[in-house]
Amino acid sequence: MNEGSKISDNLSTLNGIISELEAIGVKTGDVDKALRLILSLPHSYEHMKPILMYGKETLIFAEVKQEYSKAIEVLKKETGSMLTTTATNIVDALNLIDTLERLGISYHFENEIEKKLEQLFNLNTNYEDETYDLYTVALHFRVFRQHGHRISSDIFNKFKDNDGKFQEGLKSDPRGLLSLYEAAHLRIHGEDILEDALTFTTSNLKSMAPNLRSLLRKQVVHALVQPLHFGNPRIEAHNFISIYEEFESKNETLLRFAKLDYNLLQMFHKEELHEVSRWWKELDLVSKLPYARDRVVECFFWAMGVYHEPQYSRARVMLTKTIAMTSIIDDTYDAYGIIEELDIFTEAIERWDISQIDTLPDYVKPFYEALLELYVQFEQELAKEGRSYAVHYAKEALKELVRSYHVEAKWFIEGYLPPFNEYLDNALITCTYIYHTTTSLLGTESAKEDEFKWLSRKPKMLVASLKVCRLIDDIATYEVEKERGQIATGIESYMKENGVSKEEAIDKFFEIATNAWKDMNEECLKPSSHPRDVLMRILNLERIIDVTYKGNEDGYTQPEKVLKPHILALFVDPIKIN
Repeated sequence: MNEGSKISDNLSTLNGIISELEAIGVKTGDVDKALRLILSLPHSYEHMKPILMYGKETLIFAEVKQEYSKAIEVLKKETGSMLTTTATNIVDALNLIDTLERLGISYHFENEIEKKLEQLFNLNTNYEDETYDLYTVALHFRVFRQHGHRISSDIFNKFKDNDGKFQEGLKSDPRGLLSLYEAAHLRIHGEDILEDALTFTTSNLKSMAPNLRSLLRKQVVHALVQPLHFGNPRIEAHNFISIYEEFESKNETLLRFAKLDYNLLQMFHKEELHEVSRWWKELDLVSKLPYARDRVVECFFWAMGVYHEPQYSRARVMLTKTIAMTSIIDDTYDAYGIIEELDIFTEAIERWDISQIDTLPDYVKPFYEALLELYVQFEQELAKEGRSYAVHYAKEALKELVRSYHVEAKWFIEGYLPPFNEYLDNALITCTYIYHTTTSLLGTESAKEDEFKWLSRKPKMLVASLKVCRLIDDIATYEVEKERGQIATGIESYMKENGVSKEEAIDKFFEIATNAWKDMNEECLKPSSHPRDVLMRILNLERIIDVTYKGNEDGYTQPEKVLKPHILALFVDPIKIN
């Protein structure tokens, strides 16, 4: 809420946010509504906030955040001591690091963990030693690979028999199989042993799952649906906290740390969601463009999947805004504009000049003005830190995206079905991930011009991510697009060109996506000429694709089918702390 504006106007904005949440089945209680309103009051109301928020003996929000932060600092010191005391024991150290990562609290110790893993990797541990069982070897392989260390998959040869198959005895080790299953998802090209491992573990875990004890069964069932490496880190942390709580060997300090930290970050994320929702409501584009999907909560969910840590708050807000604006552009080309209007709009985006607004159809003028104004704000913000160049790369990526949307729209209107390679060249752009990867770095102060230049050259890592995004999206949206008369789809093009069935085309798309994941896994290995921070943005964008289109459902267009439980867990329901 801005100084001088009416509380009634702010209340209207708040109700709009609540309506957006309720549209996907997320209920908001009266207390939460009141807190959102109070927190949005301007600075002149600062002296009244404590009076409004703290009734009776209850501490609400601001004081809770302060208390959580104090408790977390104490627990952080205790956990840091644990990392120090495991310095010489590789098994204990890697178990601890894995636990910290799966609980979602490793970001507090990034430098310490990287340094320790470097030391442990350089020990050149002899995994042939029989003291290293399947669970341990697979966990070490996964953790080292997750951090870019080139550990060889040959360490799994000891678990094969004379015929080159995995030993029969492993079928009675579900914990070890689950560890190997998770490790196999970090495979790169040419690692046949990990291809075999994935087939072997998947088959055996599926058959044994119904007969496993409760806690292990939960882990296996979840992993078979959502492999850890493909999962969104924040969602996976929420799941693992509930699992870890049932471990007999759990560390109470780590458990409490994870719960407090999860809830504290959730408070931060709620405030950010309120900020972007207010911005969206004030633009009021949805009422002016009734064909556009109103998906600001889902856009924030997407951005939060790219980076959830507190230091990326500005980046999350900026990325959410660019995703929301892209969604409107997509709907304009995909569902509303006629070709003459789209010709003009494409040219206006290309020229990027407010004087072009007079040439545009009336319905899209407010959007064009809002888009250019958003980038003015970005440029002013980033100029303060000498990074205004980032805006140039974001604009150029958006222009490329709009040109490709234009091509796609003409195909649809003309009823043209392009050859598959022609389709894919254009569709890799319209999947939006060149643009969104670029804008994910806008608010990231550590991202310098070299990183933007690298992305603009479409490196192998980025191209692999585009393939995953495009093809998984195509599989999930095929039936809907077919129903509305869309001819120029990837699956239709592939079927016609290769004379195959829909099922065969889908299998091929999954195969291409799987190979693209191997490319990304390889590109994340050291040495890399680009910061790991940038590589993780690309990787996390792919993880959001895996989550959003789970079960071949379009979770963005129909969030109640896929995203609703995640949105509840991430933004509405805190974890219970005893």
